[in-house]
Amino acid sequence: MIEVIDQKCVGCGACLRACAYDAIRMEGKLAVIDTDKCTLCGACVQACPFEAIVIRKLAATASDTSEYQGVWVFAEQKDGVLAPVVLELLGKGLDLAEQLEAELSAVLLGSEIEGLASELIAYGADQVIVVDDPELRHFRDVRYSKAMSELARKYKPAIILAGATVTGRSFIPRVAIDLHTGLTADCTGLDIDPETGNLIQTRPAFGGNIMARIVTANHRPQMATVRHKVMNPLPRDDSRSGVVIREQVVFDLDEEESNFLGFEPELTSLVNITEANVIVSGGRGMKEAKNFALLEELAEALSGAVGASRAAVDAEWIPYSHQVGQTGKTVKPNIYIACGISGAIQHLAGMSSADYIIAINKDPDAPIFKVADLGIVGDLFEILPLLTKRVKELRG
Repeated sequence: MIEVIDQKCVGCGACLRACAYDAIRMEGKLAVIDTDKCTLCGACVQACPFEAIVIRKLAATASDTSEYQGVWVFAEQKDGVLAPVVLELLGKGLDLAEQLEAELSAVLLGSEIEGLASELIAYGADQVIVVDDPELRHFRDVRYSKAMSELARKYKPAIILAGATVTGRSFIPRVAIDLHTGLTADCTGLDIDPETGNLIQTRPAFGGNIMARIVTANHRPQMATVRHKVMNPLPRDDSRSGVVIREQVVFDLDEEESNFLGFEPELTSLVNITEANVIVSGGRGMKEAKNFALLEELAEALSGAVGASRAAVDAEWIPYSHQVGQTGKTVKPNIYIACGISGAIQHLAGMSSADYIIAINKDPDAPIFKVADLGIVGDLFEILPLLTKRVKELRG
């Protein structure tokens, strides 16, 4: 909270001039702060020559962490089909649960989706908590967050994991706020501290230049979202047994913040890059949008997908859904072909887990060659047509 000390304020107006948010007004010789506008940036505190403005940090109340047990995975689904990231989270979640000597639970929200419980158990869940309700047929973040928050209050999990998908990123932060706990987004690594039992959450920071290790030491549940393709699923085992728990949630919402109007799928014949085994990506070296036809032709010949660097997406040569990198999608194909991509660290963060990387660039010093298994120095506009022609010949 921010406070003006009446006895020290002389109405000099220094704070008024320093505030970039128009959050301060003068009443006589006293500064008054509009807390609705104030962002607690501290500019007024630094500007005040009389130390009349102070920001006081309120101490957070820690949770009794001993009450919280178990690992939860949000089992995202659409039209009765699990999101691929869920299987990856179950694999990692089981590892974390074993380290904690706890149970792994999958939380399944939707309508007419109870049949997915057996699939979740086959991929590692010890139990599945199901809320099967027509109110959850179509995703709306307020309803999903209410359901997840109520379940978490009842069962008190120590850890909640979700995919860093459009759905996960939309409602999981609401759950964290509702439960008064922390949330680490876009994790690339998860582990358990053997001394404290805390979840160590690893994610890129400062543009990918460092890897931050984040711990929620005093609050529960510990919450994290994880990108697709950074963790490995376990093999399906239909012999596994588990418990299915059916729960109900009353959606007595005072007012709907959103209404579901419909779903329009992206009209494209190209393969989704997060599912592709082969990706052909283009960067600034493609020079203009029409040249991405070269990549599309090669990708089609390889039964693969077309990706792009942020530079190509920012130039509006290709939609954002094709962007690979820290601010795009993380991919893990068998083969990744980088064409005209220099290899900025932000891009490498999204594709360096590929099994085999081929780089085509006219600059022999491009950073992409440091991670490439095969590098071709040359003009991509000459190389790509020849490569596509040869692939078509080999594939008949």
